[in-house]
Amino acid sequence: MKQPYFILVVAHSLHGRLRRIHVPQRVLYLVFALAFIGLFSVFGIVSSYARMTWKVANYNALRQEITALRARYHNLQTDAAQTHNQLAELQVFASEVSMAYGLKQKLEGPEDISSEGRLVPTLQESFKEYDFLRTANLAAYSHRYQRSWQTNTVPSVWPVDGRLESAFGRRMDPFSGEGALHRGVDIQAAYGTPVHASADGVVVFASMMNGFGRVIVVDHGDGYQTYYAHLSRFAVVAGQEVRQGGVIGASGQSGRATSPHLHYEVRRFGTPQNPARYLNRSLAARAVHRDFPF
Repeated sequence: MKQPYFILVVAHSLHGRLRRIHVPQRVLYLVFALAFIGLFSVFGIVSSYARMTWKVANYNALRQEITALRARYHNLQTDAAQTHNQLAELQVFASEVSMAYGLKQKLEGPEDISSEGRLVPTLQESFKEYDFLRTANLAAYSHRYQRSWQTNTVPSVWPVDGRLESAFGRRMDPFSGEGALHRGVDIQAAYGTPVHASADGVVVFASMMNGFGRVIVVDHGDGYQTYYAHLSRFAVVAGQEVRQGGVIGASGQSGRATSPHLHYEVRRFGTPQNPARYLNRSLAARAVHRDFPF
């Protein structure tokens, strides 16, 4: 049986000769199918490329947004640290003002009793009375222990023998990789190295603290407190009196610590201070300062 076919007539432009080409019907269908498959493949490639370009653009936008958020987080951390320091200074100033005002009231008494016309104190007066009693008790506490110890109440010795790993101030947090305020100094010390009290005082805290592991806080009076963190063990308990140079614990790696060391802080009325200001200017301290200047 003869197969159906198409006749393709081709004419020469110069000679005018005609040429007939017999094209089988199956071949023409095959050509159409291949053309359709080619167009579909091109469309798939173009759409895949468009999707990839869109994803890359979104990825770059997300990276820029993350960078902006990190910068904003860093600025917020800086503002929070500054606000904390300002708040601590304001609290110290408020306590001094309240103590002075309370003493004046105690000595001089009310200016005009007849004009008040009442015996029950107001809420504001109750708060002032509380501030007066609190500051008076703190002053009496500090004065009592200063009379007992006489000297060595200001932190002035190195709490552990070792090199400084991280100084006081701004630094990169070893866990988050972001900028953070380092409120003390990190002193390199092998696990179990004895830790000494940097001044005479009373242990007011000896327990676990979030992030710092085992922590000892010693109150030295006159607003001074020292913090000893990441300890491996305690040698004192809360309420115990300690003397300058006495062993209060051992260095370790408790809490958020990458290696055994001692985190040491000096605070005055709750505000972190640079411990370098209070170091005893001995030969060992000067050698440490040459290796790691503040």
